[in-house]
Amino acid sequence: MKIGFIGLGVMGKPMCRNLIKAGYSLIVYNRSQAAVEELAAEGAEKAHSAADLASHCDVVITMLPDSPDVKAVILGGAGVLEGAKPGTLIIDMSSIAPAASREVAIACKAKGVRMLDAPVSGGEPKAIDGTLTIMVGGDKADFDAAKEAILLKMGGSAVYCGEIGAGNTTKLANQIIVAANIAACAEAFTLAKKAGVAPETVLDAIKGGLAGSAVMEAKVPMMIAGSYDPGFRINLHIKDLANAVDTAHAFGAPLQVAPLVMEMLQWLNANSCGALDHSAIYRFYEFLAGGVLGEA
Repeated sequence: MKIGFIGLGVMGKPMCRNLIKAGYSLIVYNRSQAAVEELAAEGAEKAHSAADLASHCDVVITMLPDSPDVKAVILGGAGVLEGAKPGTLIIDMSSIAPAASREVAIACKAKGVRMLDAPVSGGEPKAIDGTLTIMVGGDKADFDAAKEAILLKMGGSAVYCGEIGAGNTTKLANQIIVAANIAACAEAFTLAKKAGVAPETVLDAIKGGLAGSAVMEAKVPMMIAGSYDPGFRINLHIKDLANAVDTAHAFGAPLQVAPLVMEMLQWLNANSCGALDHSAIYRFYEFLAGGVLGEA
């Protein structure tokens, strides 16, 4: 089986490496050639376009920033559907709007191409070590065929969530919870710091209790250190929360917390922090508490 992979960014590149380690023949395509050359040096083949890549593959994986990117790469000129053979399986691992997943899937079905939406959670560290959490929508038989053979070569878990779009709906739920958790941590540790209690002590005291979480373990040390190298960027989390709000509007679901946190992130993005890790929401609280934006 030959796998094609499109989108070699912070997440895509290490995911490709795990597929190569698993023994797959891999062909790659990316807008920026530097990542293509890097993976070619590690054994991957290079494609000239998304259509060229798809013409040589049984499975095409996409890992792209947002809905318009996915639609352009799969549906656009020289896109995946121009080159894909009937029966090809597209696994879109991007985090996009569920409605966009359904739109792309309809176009794929018209050409006899199968599709799963399979967004991931875990950020760059888990992409590197192959322990991503993968949430999947689409045909159950396609999921069953891909789970052990492909998905679990990049992830620690892969869960079938329902029909196409269900993977991205699940991812939006995940992103709301992560955003709220990060904001709550930032607020709580700002309180501790202002009250004169060492944040390190507070973390040690509460991380094993009910307040403890994977978010706290991963993100609070970054807040304490003032180190915000991106595992997941603020501007990408804004995109996910915007998709959550749009999806909620479509289904009449009430959202209160997600828009509030999104506004915090939007403010940071407007103040040159969009490329930082989303744990830098702590800077928003530092600013409100009398600090200077940008200080560690």
